[in-house]
Amino acid sequence: MRNIMKTILPALLIMLAVTAAHAAKVDTINVYSQKMKRSLNTIVYTPDATGSTKFPVVYLLHGYSGNSTTWPGITDVARLADTYRTIIVCPDGQNSWYVDSPIDPSMQFETFISKELPEYIDAHYPTYARRELRAITGLSMGGHGAIWNGMQHPDVFGNIGSTSGCMDICQYPNCWEMEKVLGNKFQNESVWKAHSVYYSLDRLLTSRQNIIIDCGYSDFFYPVNLQTHKRLRELNVKHDFYVRPGGHTGDYWRNSIDYQMMFFAKQFDKVLNEK
Repeated sequence: MRNIMKTILPALLIMLAVTAAHAAKVDTINVYSQKMKRSLNTIVYTPDATGSTKFPVVYLLHGYSGNSTTWPGITDVARLADTYRTIIVCPDGQNSWYVDSPIDPSMQFETFISKELPEYIDAHYPTYARRELRAITGLSMGGHGAIWNGMQHPDVFGNIGSTSGCMDICQYPNCWEMEKVLGNKFQNESVWKAHSVYYSLDRLLTSRQNIIIDCGYSDFFYPVNLQTHKRLRELNVKHDFYVRPGGHTGDYWRNSIDYQMMFFAKQFDKVLNEK
């Protein structure tokens, strides 16, 4: 019996530790967009809590060809939610580039991401519902979408980030179905520039937002991320910029998202400790 317990007890302790480390509540929901007249799948991770505990919120955007399950497929989002005591929202942004398309009424994702979804989350989850305690970030297309929505709506997102983001869509006129969202780039160059993060960076001059951008040395988006960093320095916009080994891969994002979450958690703690 003693030998059996010696075998069973370590296994039980490991199981209890794993269970405790993954205590976040996971909801898969459909959020209705009034502007698009349809519902979008969203996964919400809420840290384990009792009573009237409230949490900051991080909106985590996927890349091209992804959906609400992309980030959970890359990393343990439940662990991130529990570790950083933050509600994490993973919406389905389809291949929208997270903008309000001027040519397709069914692709109005800036409104969804920056208005309709935060309003729903604040109404149904224990959030602080404050810009200072709300962040948005994402990978690749989602990196562009996060910075784009953040700079367009500084009253909603006080903290913005990008990992491996396509920071200037104008450099890729024939890629990733952007034409379906914005029209032909060569016939609508002004529209493309108006929806590109790089050409809109001056909007960050008075935004008072905390900004983090990272990209791998081997990523094909590294040059445009470096270009964005240099432009932000020219504008004297305070931001954190990190470059690490890695490419446009899940392995890189699995590592980078922890750094982004630590950055946001630090900003959240500053605000919460002021109370």
